[in-house]
Amino acid sequence: MSEQRVVSDVRKSVTVAATPGHCFAVFTERPADWWPPSHVLLAGERVGLAFEPGAGGHYYEWDGAGNRIDWGRILEWEPGRRLVMTWRVDGNWRSVPDDERASRIEVDFVPVEGDRTRVELAHVDLHRHGDGAERIFQALDGPSPGETLERFARVV
Repeated sequence: MSEQRVVSDVRKSVTVAATPGHCFAVFTERPADWWPPSHVLLAGERVGLAFEPGAGGHYYEWDGAGNRIDWGRILEWEPGRRLVMTWRVDGNWRSVPDDERASRIEVDFVPVEGDRTRVELAHVDLHRHGDGAERIFQALDGPSPGETLERFARVV
């Protein structure tokens, strides 16, 4: 029986002047506008990013030659409210082919006063990354909102 290591979740948030529906649309329909350019799994240059709408879909990137790498699978798709997906990377920031070793990313779009939205992004189940889990935690942990949500807030 293997012992499961405990790795804390990483939670970040940002509040923006936009409705939850608009925030969800920007997050899922325009990832290339906010996704950090250094977050690439492909060996070559990325030319696109996309989310397939609905639970069971994937989010992925592709290069100019048509090579595609899935970042993960959509587990929950609730426009204007919530998005949950697997995150298929290993402890060395390489792609893993399925959800067996994938953690999860949970994104909640919470309405706040005055047509504003608090976007809450959580990396959970990081222990699933195995030996590299602590390394992943250290890279993600830090002051909120972090690079990804900072870029997202500028686009919204």
